[in-house]
Amino acid sequence: MNTSTRMTGVLSPVVTPFKADLSPDAAKLVSICKWLLSQDVGLAVFGTNSEANSLSVGEKIELMNALADAGIPGQRMMPGTGCCSITDTVELTRHAMKIGAGGVLMLPPFYYKGVSDDGLFASYSEVIQRVGDSRLRIYVYHIPPVSNVPITLPLIERLLKAYPGTIAGVKDSSGDWSNTSAMLERFQPQGFDVFAGSESFLLATLRAGGAGCITAMGNANPGPIAKLAREWQNSDADAQQEKINLVRQTYSKFPMIPALKAAIAHFSGDAGWATVRPPLVKLTEEQSSGLVQALDGIGFTMPGLK
Repeated sequence: MNTSTRMTGVLSPVVTPFKADLSPDAAKLVSICKWLLSQDVGLAVFGTNSEANSLSVGEKIELMNALADAGIPGQRMMPGTGCCSITDTVELTRHAMKIGAGGVLMLPPFYYKGVSDDGLFASYSEVIQRVGDSRLRIYVYHIPPVSNVPITLPLIERLLKAYPGTIAGVKDSSGDWSNTSAMLERFQPQGFDVFAGSESFLLATLRAGGAGCITAMGNANPGPIAKLAREWQNSDADAQQEKINLVRQTYSKFPMIPALKAAIAHFSGDAGWATVRPPLVKLTEEQSSGLVQALDGIGFTMPGLK
């Protein structure tokens, strides 16, 4: 397997800023991506917390172009390209390769439920063959609480055998450490990179040989999470993990995507950041005040955001 473009550490499913008319705000996206990179966090744009499934293929392509035109390094990007339609997935994945993305995070087609591993293998296989790019590195996205279409261990094994230079890793957002551990034990020795779907599992993942995490909280708490990823072998790593967990616990009292955006709006001084696309609803003034008060109570800040 070609490991020259191996992605490790912490990546953020970057929140997507919207203008008042609900169109994507490319300038703001560039700005926050540059801030995240300054915090040593990579960019999993168009992930779950990016409101990716509220964006069209055309909008995603325009935003990828804006990031590339702004000089954002492609190798630090892992765009989400998995859609229900094979042709949409192929179009987005090809464009990710065009801008030099280090990999793509690919949901399975998630509308039909109860599909077989045979069907999912055929879907991933079709995409790989249609894209036809030797640079392609796919990180399969296992998020059964949302998709209800799991990426099973036998499916990963089959994909790895068929496409060992292309199937690069997984984001495991099952929230089940036993599943993540099984992936690590079974596939990590083959050079298959396992990313936890939450920084709560970051230390455990790294200690077991995993690649890192791709996490919503990378948007809000990137510096400390990236610091743990760098210093996980230090004696204070458990204490660092506990502090990171406290921040997540504070945000988790509120709807996650609106809470992330409300915090960015507060700490950046730009109220427009609070805007979400329907069907999501932004936090109420009472909720926003409660979030800020709770964050102040634990000494939380977002240094360098403004």
